[in-house]
Amino acid sequence: MKNIAIIMGGYSSEYQISLKSGNVVYQFLDKTKYNGYRVHIFKEKWVYVDDENIEFPIDRNDFSVTVNGTKITFDGVFNAIHGTPGEDGLMQAYLELLGIPQSSCDYYQAALTFNKRDLLSVLKPYGIKTATSYYLNQGDKIDEDEIINKVGLPCFVKPNKSGSSFGISKVKTKDELDYAIVNAYKEDNEIIIESFLDGTEVSVGVINYQGEITVLPITEIVSENDFFDYEAKYLGKSQEITPARISDEMTAKVSAVAKRVYEVLKMTGFSRSEYIIVNGEPHLLEVNTIPGLTTESLIPQQAKAAGISLTDLFSNAIELALSKK
Repeated sequence: MKNIAIIMGGYSSEYQISLKSGNVVYQFLDKTKYNGYRVHIFKEKWVYVDDENIEFPIDRNDFSVTVNGTKITFDGVFNAIHGTPGEDGLMQAYLELLGIPQSSCDYYQAALTFNKRDLLSVLKPYGIKTATSYYLNQGDKIDEDEIINKVGLPCFVKPNKSGSSFGISKVKTKDELDYAIVNAYKEDNEIIIESFLDGTEVSVGVINYQGEITVLPITEIVSENDFFDYEAKYLGKSQEITPARISDEMTAKVSAVAKRVYEVLKMTGFSRSEYIIVNGEPHLLEVNTIPGLTTESLIPQQAKAAGISLTDLFSNAIELALSKK
């Protein structure tokens, strides 16, 4: 039996969603192969939480835990932390230094994909289409006319590095721009302002399944809100239709782009990318490397549509991680 630490929590606004994801992984873990340990990673404490909710501190020197006098070390880590430090490369680098395999991509891919501006600039030379964008760093002079001339209205103002749609605003008039920028700076000191893409929004999961890069059935997102925001994602304010209501030809096209992105970035583990199809061309919005794994989340929905159970999905991720060692 392998000891697997399921890390969850994190230091960002997304920690509650991460705890939900981590608990789903724990629940569906194949108990015949793995001993699962829920490990909460917070700024103020790193602890193993047992089934009675008793906490035991993690020794950060070797990422071990001592329970009732017995030291436990981990054969591998299942990473379920959305946001920092699990999705931006920090945990990946730490675990790599300790020689402990983990289920997500490597630290460079994590840092790159977490930084929307850097990600888009790396993919552009490969012909991946994106929205028109304008960048701001905190302290930069804000020239509203210049921004609107470049990206048009409506537009989206987003923190460069954050997830779950925290800090994002859809701006319809010049008057709203200032508030949207202030709001985005609450989450990050870098901002990306993007043109509005009017089209069908789809979400595409790509995983390495049994050694093959596999594009899962595509989900179409129809938000009741102005865009696929926090409420739409987590409070049921959207329809998520899997498989998406797009032609076979378009399904093949989007799948090919998503697979290409995964390969170009030398990804491993899970990835979920969002696209908006405009005039028959998929435009990339972002790539998530620790997508939600709650039972309502998109990757589990897509895996189910592909006939992959959650237990198989999670076992596959762990086995691939262990095989890298």
